[in-house]
Amino acid sequence: MGAWLWLGIKAAGGRGYGSSRGRSVWKSSRQVPSTPGSSATLLSCSETLGHPYIMTVGCVAGDEESYDVFPELFDPIIEDRHGGYKPTDQHKTDLNPDNLQGGDDLDPNYVLSSRVRTGRSIRGFCLPPHCSRGERRAIEKLSVEALSSLEGDLNGKYYALKNMTDAEQQQLIDDHFLFDKPVSPLLLASGMARDWPDGRGIWHNDNKTFLVWVNEEDHLRVISMQKGGNMREVFNRFCTGLTQIETLFKSKNYEFMWNPHLGYILTCPSNLGTGLRAGVHIKLPNLGKHEKFGEILKRLRLQKRGTGGVDTAAVGGVFDVSNADRLGFSEVELVQMVVDGVKLLIEMEKSLEKGQSIDDLMPAQK
Repeated sequence: MGAWLWLGIKAAGGRGYGSSRGRSVWKSSRQVPSTPGSSATLLSCSETLGHPYIMTVGCVAGDEESYDVFPELFDPIIEDRHGGYKPTDQHKTDLNPDNLQGGDDLDPNYVLSSRVRTGRSIRGFCLPPHCSRGERRAIEKLSVEALSSLEGDLNGKYYALKNMTDAEQQQLIDDHFLFDKPVSPLLLASGMARDWPDGRGIWHNDNKTFLVWVNEEDHLRVISMQKGGNMREVFNRFCTGLTQIETLFKSKNYEFMWNPHLGYILTCPSNLGTGLRAGVHIKLPNLGKHEKFGEILKRLRLQKRGTGGVDTAAVGGVFDVSNADRLGFSEVELVQMVVDGVKLLIEMEKSLEKGQSIDDLMPAQK
């Protein structure tokens, strides 16, 4: 067991395998399968050895049942990662874009692009860390058949990774359309990169404003994106497309993994619930250097990444700002936090441009 796992568990309420409770759980349950005949055990869920200094939560789920069979591992992590979310709490879902207030007027002089994404797992299959090659190919086939039925603005085409040249892949990655090559410790250590690129690909509509990744970290990653600051339009397309995809899967007698407590089930515990990340690329050259920038984001329940994503620098004062929460809030609530928070960030940036103080604009903790 490497530091990547152990540090992740320690971060979750201090219940690491170094504690007496942790050792007891580990010894008694490490070889127990999540379901009879399954290869997903506590040992395999946590054997994600990787770079000791790159860590999300330190473990992944091998299948839907893992979260139920191994609560001693997952519950403390979920509670710590999702702001005290308890085993008795119930998740809420709201994919009605009409419930979003505003969002169509984020200043395009500051907001360069807007994006909403989520993940979905197809019930009856192992999650990517334990998908066999056959399962992965079945997921790909099923997904392509369902997505090919989308019509109108959502009509598009599937592109299998194995049929792309390296140059074509890299161009899609550079343009922020395609997932990166399997170089991250999470993908490599957890086994999610097995048989790469077999069974992986990207589906997108003609305008590249609605995309679906197949068989990366999750079975499906559904993404709506476009240039500018019309988050309402992005979210509306997201909800419409996601609802249609779920209907198409149900017509083939498949459904997405979901339960009342954890919402939508995904590979990484950090993405449980909505799995939703609503974000903007926003120019904040002054606010980004302000000593209170981090505190402001925390109060707004937002998080920042560099221009190129996780662990990258902000080039030209451009940040990727998104919601920090996934579980315990509905999709509409999370997008609303981003819309309202981004408006305030822009107001603060404008004040700093004029040499004014932003003390009067400091938000209360949401």
